[in-house]
Amino acid sequence: MKRVLSIQDISCIGKCSLTVALPVISAMGIETAIVPTAVLSTHTQFSGFTFKDLTDEMEPIKDHWVKEKMHFDAIYTGYLGSERQIDIVSDFFDTFKSENTKIIMDPAMADNGKLYTGFDDDFPLKMASLCSKSDIILPNISECCLMLGEKYPGEEADEETIKDLLIKLSSLGAKINVITGVTLSDGTLGFMGYITETGEFFKYGTMKVPYKSHGTGDVFASAFTGAYTMGHDIKKSLEIAAEYTCACINNSYNDPDHVFYAINFEAEIPRLLKLVGKI
Repeated sequence: MKRVLSIQDISCIGKCSLTVALPVISAMGIETAIVPTAVLSTHTQFSGFTFKDLTDEMEPIKDHWVKEKMHFDAIYTGYLGSERQIDIVSDFFDTFKSENTKIIMDPAMADNGKLYTGFDDDFPLKMASLCSKSDIILPNISECCLMLGEKYPGEEADEETIKDLLIKLSSLGAKINVITGVTLSDGTLGFMGYITETGEFFKYGTMKVPYKSHGTGDVFASAFTGAYTMGHDIKKSLEIAAEYTCACINNSYNDPDHVFYAINFEAEIPRLLKLVGKI
């Protein structure tokens, strides 16, 4: 059985971060190990949430795993809460990276051109430095621009603007660079990617559902990580993630009882398993 390590926070209510990564990747038949960076009562869309920093637990976990000779087929990072955590994650990469280990980064820190609560202006530069150790990075447009120090072009940025950002993004060092949440020229919503080694661009879109919610990036990144670890190629894995995420958004849009703070990713797991060929 393949094993993925996911390093990010636990929002106890919110359907994001590890509460998405763990069930989604596990459902695809992959052992999912976790390093929780913090425990929050809810995600940050709520007011008055509690927050317990777990930074001091991260290195002892790593050290124990070294003694146990643990190996991971992929390491997938999401929300990291501080510059110190980025340094520790960098050490995780160095410690557990093998010839066949894929490092996948979702630099979850911003949306709508603005950093999430609690991050200062230096944080994106620190996150950008971590990208040099990754194989695949999955920022949204906001995160991409902040890491590059570029002006945010808005959610409706055209494809040529995104291509320019992708070329600049590749200078950070990742082999595969993907910008998510892109409105494509045909009106669909999806992603655009760039392969640093070959200079190839690629893209994929699904129907644009008039519904926005927290956690869609986590659903996309988790589904991609699972599909890619299973052995699907990079483009197919990204397309699977896009189709699954769209299905989850559409399910929520059509559900009169949906919660306001997340999408119904659980209801569409059977569809995900069909997409990856598990059923």
